[in-house]
Amino acid sequence: QDFTLVNRTGYTIEQVYVSPIKSKNWEEDVLGRDVLDDGEKVNIRFSKREDVCRWDLKVVYDDGEEAEWSDFNLCEVSRITIHYERKSGRTWAEYD
Repeated sequence: QDFTLVNRTGYTIEQVYVSPIKSKNWEEDVLGRDVLDDGEKVNIRFSKREDVCRWDLKVVYDDGEEAEWSDFNLCEVSRITIHYERKSGRTWAEYD
């Protein structure tokens, strides 16, 4: 389930949460004390004991705004790039 998260939003991301699709809890911020500036990427690694494939993703920007995406199959996806279009307010993710 390990993957690379790429920030193409135009904003700094202060927190990243990844949780199993059926979870009601976001767990802990996987960035810890770090931030993810626009244009940067971070490798997110999972414990070897994780056997869940479908995950949700949530980010919190440095202005406190949040964005969420659902149902990434991390057994098949190795890179997620998130985008934000300021004019329309649209947020989306591309993955491979």
